[in-house]
Amino acid sequence: MTTTEVENFPGFPEGITGPDLMDRMRKQAERWGAELHQEDVEFIDLKNRPFTVKSSERKVNCHSIIYATGATARRLGLPREEEFWCRGISACAICDGASPLFKGQVLAVVGGGDTATEEALYLTKYARHVHLLVRKDHLRASKAMQDRVLNNPNVTVHFNTEALDVVSNNKGQMSGILVRKIDTSEESVLEVKGLFYGIGHSPNSQLLEGQVDLDSTGYVLVQEGSAKTSVEGLFAAGDVQDHEWRQAVTAAGSGCIAALSPVTEEVKKEFTDRDVQEGFDMTITKHKGQYALRKLYHESPRLVCVLYTSPTCGPCRTLKPILSKVIDEFNQHVHLVEIDIEEDPEIAEAAGIMGTPCVQFFKDKEMIRTVSGVKMKKEYREFIEANK
Repeated sequence: MTTTEVENFPGFPEGITGPDLMDRMRKQAERWGAELHQEDVEFIDLKNRPFTVKSSERKVNCHSIIYATGATARRLGLPREEEFWCRGISACAICDGASPLFKGQVLAVVGGGDTATEEALYLTKYARHVHLLVRKDHLRASKAMQDRVLNNPNVTVHFNTEALDVVSNNKGQMSGILVRKIDTSEESVLEVKGLFYGIGHSPNSQLLEGQVDLDSTGYVLVQEGSAKTSVEGLFAAGDVQDHEWRQAVTAAGSGCIAALSPVTEEVKKEFTDRDVQEGFDMTITKHKGQYALRKLYHESPRLVCVLYTSPTCGPCRTLKPILSKVIDEFNQHVHLVEIDIEEDPEIAEAAGIMGTPCVQFFKDKEMIRTVSGVKMKKEYREFIEANK
């Protein structure tokens, strides 16, 4: 979902972005009857038959489960990491690289594998220059990725280098990284405006702990050549069970046993396109673009929910249907406006957006809350309920 260019997936000779590939898979599944629910799974019971899957919206009993929750990017744990998270530090260049905070700036990426090199190359689309900090004296990335990075004049690779902390200016803004040369212990400040992590992932297997066999790092163990786990009827697919290959095609292959539903649903459009200056209809709940935002900000008595997105942001595509469904529950009490930070960069900059997805709530011309990243439905629901 968060991969930039997928160049080795069958059927796309010119390559395809990760989010676009996911959208196509979703539409294909819906065409053949799959019912997709954007919900937060909170509990899975594998010890009783049938299995129970409990989400924030419903409880489902079933005889088989395909567990494909992927893996989450790891953090460095720098002393000021939380202070600058989403304010200069990110674990997703694809999501946040287009942010006004980073455009035209000098940035840094930590890591020496394929993830780090891919993110460094991606950031050169927006940054003035990119520094790649590698703890070892060599890159672990594939030969092709190494060649791309080392031959790119907009990327400087620093070997035997580790990040120690974030440095800020007198305005509280990130101004650099305190780094140390591992071989000499020499410390210095690298002047950058953003730091991106590319240091691997941790499997999202928490819901299965104590119920199924996991390896020492938390990856779900499957039988060789299959997606079968230690529990009959539970299958694991994708990066939650694959710490070696981590390819889109291997994830798709391990998940091909998914069942198809006979009920066909049309793909529903989540936002309207009726936000034009002529005939603007304030009675409509969902809108797009800066004109709608300005109009609603000044004239609407409702709570205004603004969703800031980026075209290459995979988590944005996850959040949009989740937030859209919550907004439907409060149809006459709230407006939802989607702002593409690449189409309306001045709006994003004025709002202080430093990464996507990001949600801001406004009421009576005042911004009352900012929520970064993808949160559980109940968090958005409870806030809207309290402020509608």
